[in-house]
Amino acid sequence: MFGLFKKKTAIDKLNDQYEKLMAQSHTLSTSNRAESDKKFAEAQAVLKEIDALEAKQ
Repeated sequence: MFGLFKKKTAIDKLNDQYEKLMAQSHTLSTSNRAESDKKFAEAQAVLKEIDALEAKQ
């Protein structure tokens, strides 16, 4: 309840984006493998950004 107005950090935002891209990749994997691979590549790029930010801290 007290975290209701807490702002998300950059890492939290990137984690949300990563999870969203991975879900889209999984959904597309059954219908369009090429698009699924593109979404997976985007998710990996976001994961690298997360790792870089965590390394700074």
